[in-house]
Amino acid sequence: MASIKFCFNSLLVCSILVSVFFNNKVFGGRSRKPNILLLLTDDLDVVIGGMNPLNKTRKLIGDAGVTFTNTYVASPLCCPSRASILTGKYPHNHRVVNNTLEGNCSSTAWQKTQEPVTFPALLRQHCGYQTFFAGKYLNQYGTKEAGGIEHVPPGWDYWYALEKNSKYYNYTLSVNGKAEKHGQNYHQDYLTDVLANFSMDFLEYKRNYQPFFMMISTPAPHSPWTSAPQYEKSFPDVKAPRDPSFNTHGKDKHWLIRQAKTPMTNSSVQFLDNAYRKRWRTLLSVDDLVENVVKKLETRGELDNTYIFFTSDNGYHTGQFSLPVDKRQLYECDIKIPLLVRGPGIKPNQTNKMLVANVDLGPTIMDIAGYDIKKTQMDGMSFLPLMNGEGKNVTWRTDFLVEYEGEGHNQSDPSCPALGPGVAECFPDCVCEDAFNNTYACVRTISASSDLQYCEFDDSEVFVEVYNMTGDPFQLTNIAKSIDHEVLEKMNHRLMMLQSCWGPSCRSAGVFDSGYKFDPRLMFNHHGPRFNKLLRQTLH
Repeated sequence: MASIKFCFNSLLVCSILVSVFFNNKVFGGRSRKPNILLLLTDDLDVVIGGMNPLNKTRKLIGDAGVTFTNTYVASPLCCPSRASILTGKYPHNHRVVNNTLEGNCSSTAWQKTQEPVTFPALLRQHCGYQTFFAGKYLNQYGTKEAGGIEHVPPGWDYWYALEKNSKYYNYTLSVNGKAEKHGQNYHQDYLTDVLANFSMDFLEYKRNYQPFFMMISTPAPHSPWTSAPQYEKSFPDVKAPRDPSFNTHGKDKHWLIRQAKTPMTNSSVQFLDNAYRKRWRTLLSVDDLVENVVKKLETRGELDNTYIFFTSDNGYHTGQFSLPVDKRQLYECDIKIPLLVRGPGIKPNQTNKMLVANVDLGPTIMDIAGYDIKKTQMDGMSFLPLMNGEGKNVTWRTDFLVEYEGEGHNQSDPSCPALGPGVAECFPDCVCEDAFNNTYACVRTISASSDLQYCEFDDSEVFVEVYNMTGDPFQLTNIAKSIDHEVLEKMNHRLMMLQSCWGPSCRSAGVFDSGYKFDPRLMFNHHGPRFNKLLRQTLH
């Protein structure tokens, strides 16, 4: 009791006493667990130059640690990808398949079954971490059907979440469950800067006797691509890269790609070039945020005990295969993302080519916190040993799964009737970026002997796309009809294995298990054409 009374008389002494208590009693006399910071951008590509404007970020995180050069997402769209980050699961296990409530994005079912087992909830409940979230959560967060902004997911001590999708001005935040409306005054409302300010305040006033986990989820570089005023004229001459797939017709690809017009209209090219510049401009504020957070950690003496992850929820394309701007496709520009990490024990200026996926972020963060991943339901693997230089002694995966279930209703777009029913995300020249049967699953394989991608569509064609990424890095030639049949069968088999995996079975390091027996009835809920074809192949 005397110690408690003394604490009230001296906050400084109190902080020291409590810190000693936690270090000796809670953590067994060891120094405090590492802090963890996850910086998540929105739609930041790596294939078409998205990291180029982020000079401070590359210096302060990448050069100070490790850059993973083969990092991919389990689904190339915001909501399912973010669900995979939070749960460490593939979409077929967390069941968030697209950005709609019907696709389980922030639905009551998601809240009931998945939110309690996200890694932030586990960090807070089992590992003694104080937790902070600021920014975009899931696309349908805050809608009335999803419980409104009053809903604060379990696991968060401090909650500053954006209602619905990315914006820069004129938005509403849920501040620990209460609405905070923002207008269009740059100094008070520009969202990237608001998130930075919330983050600075947390680092200044948080409890110093506990380790912390922070997740800062910026709107940039997602549309509407609104930059801060000081950056509005940056990069005046920059254009989208004219790589070999730019403005090229995907004649051997699935129907949604084949419907794109080549060459693109001048208006589409101008639009995508302008979007590309605007995306870069929004990233300059992200660069400032990263610099401010790193400096704050350094000033407080906490930088050396903090892991900092910088990544994105999916990639992006600007003109590849004559699609103006979006994600949602199976190609490298959409599924490959940046991943930079610095932290205790990570040597500077490293690059790592191992195949890492966003389902691995949760397991890695739990591993850092000292929690046994085997106790979780996660599909991913911890890449902590890869960061600590133990990669040569680690058995690691050679392939992973990409899944996407297209959006769109089974009706025609009145402005584009010739395209038929089900298209979505259409441009004025009737080039559409998505459709209800833009539903596919892929195996992406990177090993010493193979660099391949194999994809199957659940559409009327049961279309297959296969790419040899070694000789065709821009995925110009679909070799599905010319590849060796045995290789095709093995890749098909591995895809079926991954699409029915759960937890430990998703972490198999091998490419193909000849003894695996697969029941295709486990794969699909809606028994489309792909299901029926696979059923015939397997049962006959």
